[in-house]
Amino acid sequence: MTGTGTGSMVGAGVLGIPWSTGVRRRDDGVVEVAGVGVDALAAEHGTPAYVLDEADFRARARGYRTAFATAFAEVGTGVDVYYAGKALLTVAVARWAREEGLRVDTASGGELAVALRAGVPGAEIGLHGNNKSDAEILAALDAGVGRIIVDSLVEIDRVAALAASRGVVAPVMVRVTTGVHAGGHEYISTAHEDQKFGLSVNPGALDDGGDPPAMQALLAAAERPELRLLGIHSHIGSQILDPAGFEAAARVVLRLRAELAERTGVLVDEVDLGGGYGIAYLPGEVPLDPDRIAKDVASAVAAVCGELGTPLPRLSIEPGRAIVGPAGLTLYTVGTVKPVALDDGRVRTYVSVDGGMSDNIRPALYEAQYHAELVGRTSSAEPVLARVVGKHCESGDIVVHETRLPGDVRAGDLLAVAATGAYGRSMASNYNLLTRPPVVAVADGASRVLVRRETVDDLLALDQG
Repeated sequence: MTGTGTGSMVGAGVLGIPWSTGVRRRDDGVVEVAGVGVDALAAEHGTPAYVLDEADFRARARGYRTAFATAFAEVGTGVDVYYAGKALLTVAVARWAREEGLRVDTASGGELAVALRAGVPGAEIGLHGNNKSDAEILAALDAGVGRIIVDSLVEIDRVAALAASRGVVAPVMVRVTTGVHAGGHEYISTAHEDQKFGLSVNPGALDDGGDPPAMQALLAAAERPELRLLGIHSHIGSQILDPAGFEAAARVVLRLRAELAERTGVLVDEVDLGGGYGIAYLPGEVPLDPDRIAKDVASAVAAVCGELGTPLPRLSIEPGRAIVGPAGLTLYTVGTVKPVALDDGRVRTYVSVDGGMSDNIRPALYEAQYHAELVGRTSSAEPVLARVVGKHCESGDIVVHETRLPGDVRAGDLLAVAATGAYGRSMASNYNLLTRPPVVAVADGASRVLVRRETVDDLLALDQG
């Protein structure tokens, strides 16, 4: 089903995909992250804990910025790379992204507040959301955000009215659904028609003889003096490993841009092709290569604009989890170990850890697959079929559906799950009133807390009795 690792049977040296580049196993079997042993991390910060390899994050951010800047410069236009705040956003992470030349995409008032607290200029922030509140829109306008991505016809009127109340002109992009969809699960494919995001380029069942919703929105935004129509936004999904979808979406969006220009004389300056670039979660998986996807997308954009006879727009992309996902791991302590006989005659060992679906909901929500290894010691025991589970009162509380761990795995062992930098902390909950783990950054042989561990006092402080 899933992981093919052999736990702590791996010898000394760099662990490789899907771990961050700073993860290696010492000769004594203990795994280090950027020069800090997981035993030291557990002793200082406790478990469970999210651990971020700062150098790895920065290198991936630079890699995407450089790859896309180079590819689009070769075809004659520029590009902006946005870090997806929804994957993981802390004040320090937002600063890292900006220091490496990225802008920040936010999807709520809370994410916007964190980006601003980090010192990211409003002009380098975008605000997404299919149901933004008036307070969120006003906060964005007051911060001077570089773009508000409008998601419905009614939102165009709302943003225009709120901009007028502030005496400003709101910079907007219209999010469209292209009918091109991709991703690892139905819930993270975002460009098919039957979902909540964006405005369709096709009339579909709403066809009343008029324009499709996407064109209606573009025309409305172009006509409102309170709005400055920057361009068109598209996003086709998440955890995408095939670049063909981006090329198909680019064709649809650029044709829509050309049609708008023919009808109104307005040729919008920007096109955002989204992102959602896939990463490796398991050994043997191959993530999207930044240089390859950049060249493929740039080539497709140049070719379509050539066919249409329109100038190249400025592009923007959002790599999503591809920057922070591989940079993180979650460190756990093993508790109960229980062999269970299966109907087919096999035995599966259930390895319970001190966290679970409250710190990583994705395996339960999406059946997402992860890889785990024993990281606090070495072992010569024969690997066994294992399932890593959490401590919640829920049978679906699975951390790793299937992997192989040493047969002598026992209570007190340290276990790490790779590639949890994205959507672990950001989707975490207090289910069963567990406190959320800390986010710990590691760099150059030292660790520091970015977000502290919650306490029971934090939980009780919210309860007004």
